[in-house]
Amino acid sequence: MVINKPSGLICSAFLLINIFSACRNSKSDAQAAFYYWKTDFNLTGKQQSLLKEVAANRLYVRFFDVVWDTRLNQSVPRAVLKASDISKDLKIIPVVYLTNQVFESTKKGPELDSLASRVNREILHLAEKAGVNYEEVQIDCDWTVSTRPAYFSFLSLFRKYTGKKLSATIRLHQVKYPERTGIPPVDKGILMFYNMGKISADPKLANSIYNIKDASRYLQRIRYYHLPLDVALPLFSWTLQIREGKVIQLYAKITRKELSDADRFTKTKYQDVYRARKSFFTGGVYIKENDLLKLEEINKNTLKEAALQLTSELAVLKKRNIIYYELSSENAADFDAKDLQEISSYF
Repeated sequence: MVINKPSGLICSAFLLINIFSACRNSKSDAQAAFYYWKTDFNLTGKQQSLLKEVAANRLYVRFFDVVWDTRLNQSVPRAVLKASDISKDLKIIPVVYLTNQVFESTKKGPELDSLASRVNREILHLAEKAGVNYEEVQIDCDWTVSTRPAYFSFLSLFRKYTGKKLSATIRLHQVKYPERTGIPPVDKGILMFYNMGKISADPKLANSIYNIKDASRYLQRIRYYHLPLDVALPLFSWTLQIREGKVIQLYAKITRKELSDADRFTKTKYQDVYRARKSFFTGGVYIKENDLLKLEEINKNTLKEAALQLTSELAVLKKRNIIYYELSSENAADFDAKDLQEISSYF
């Protein structure tokens, strides 16, 4: 946003102060949690400390994905969690991700009922193996208008099988167009407040993970969404590798530290965009001379900005979960517990 007049700057400053004060004085009963998305369950000392201090050991763990196998012509589990004897101190909420293709290919009642039953059985099996008792299941799916009937039917059927509290992820486009995408039949939604911009080779475009301008396009009607909303905030960053005007890959492990190596990269006139000075390999990635590397980073300041922008638009909710995605990301280690505690308090 460009501000041309001093009065605009002053108004904006007062607005931010008022929002900040309102959030700090709020009596919200918001509580924090983390996602854990790796297949192998193994928390480092830093992760354990962050989880305990910020989220009182509340962890949403991806148990497995469900994908459509074209060879078998059926849905199958993938990336199944490898865990045993998870600490009883952790409060685990299983998460299952289903691809949209599953519901493009599974539409009939008996097939959806079978899918719901199989998903529930797999969760029970993995929970028993890991020694986990759970009170909630979260389903993650980026459904569309065409898959809405099948997906919503699956949720209703799965709800009967699990007998647990059921939540589902909600993308920003689904909040913006609820009359088209519908409201899923669950107890709560989780608004994924990230990945809102366009991943582009244009070095001038803003951060696609979060930026205030793109975010504002989705918030006008959010307080009227007919489902209680928890919030998922990003803790991850990535770097776009751009060659000959095209994005060829995203890398989570190429960070500001690597890009600050003056022997390999030079800064361009664009914010957080670097040019390779020569060809080389780094961490198994081939970087060609003159490749552009565009860092899209979430740090303490951008996370605060996102929280302040969102909390001013959300409907009042007595109890809200703030879930950080995700604990095992390279970027999560850069956050201090006190910073995330402060951000959670805004809600």
